[in-house]
Amino acid sequence: MTLRRGARIANASLPIHAPAASENTALELVVLYTGPETTAAVLERAAQLTAGLNATVALVAVCAVPYQSPYGCPLSVRTHLLERLTELATGCRLPVCAHLVLAPSRNDGFHCFLTPRSIVLIGARRRPWRVREEKLARELADNGHRVALFRFDSRELK
Repeated sequence: MTLRRGARIANASLPIHAPAASENTALELVVLYTGPETTAAVLERAAQLTAGLNATVALVAVCAVPYQSPYGCPLSVRTHLLERLTELATGCRLPVCAHLVLAPSRNDGFHCFLTPRSIVLIGARRRPWRVREEKLARELADNGHRVALFRFDSRELK
């Protein structure tokens, strides 16, 4: 599947917990993979915030491939990302569909995957300086998406 700006979804869309009835889904969340610990914490927080609602999650990871490269993700990187996505999705209480996107950059991959006015959840480690997840959250919000950025201390992460 080809997306805008030259990005595409690898053959790696994994319905880990298939939603019971997608047409009855009241809330669709997109969780961006920013690292195993932060993403796990965001999925846990999403489950808490949507308790009692009919919510599903699209878990999105991006494999950055240079323009000069024939579009392909190195097998070891792809396998590693798929294992992390599967681990995270099976540990979540919500129905999750994991996606691996190939794009020239991480931000391009996230921008291309999202539909207009998506509800996006991003996790980041709390730092005294601005981290790249904050910049991404601002860009997505400026593009009309509804974004929640969760900052976690080291003691909050597993």
